[in-house]
Amino acid sequence: MAYTKSELFSPDLQNCSTLFKALAHPARLAILKYLAETKTCITGDLAEELPLGRTTVNQHLKELKDAGLIQGTTEGVKTCYCLDPVKICELKKIAEKFINDINIPATLNCK
Repeated sequence: MAYTKSELFSPDLQNCSTLFKALAHPARLAILKYLAETKTCITGDLAEELPLGRTTVNQHLKELKDAGLIQGTTEGVKTCYCLDPVKICELKKIAEKFINDINIPATLNCK
């Protein structure tokens, strides 16, 4: 059986990588921040909130949804988007653990 190179790493690192990849574009970060700031599900056109075309925004929404960071439910011809609170909490824990696990020598004096 052939493995992809990412399968050679632990499931924790694979999960971390998937979530970090979803964060690896400023548009996706802006979408997450906007959804967090509105504190509700958005049925309107998110492309109106970003300096990007609708098709591009939809591609970024798909990436975030595939990573599980947002939920999208269809209501008629529109889709209602909101953060997935369980996955966002998981992301926070994973990011904190990842950063904490990186032991930086005191000589680097990272401030």
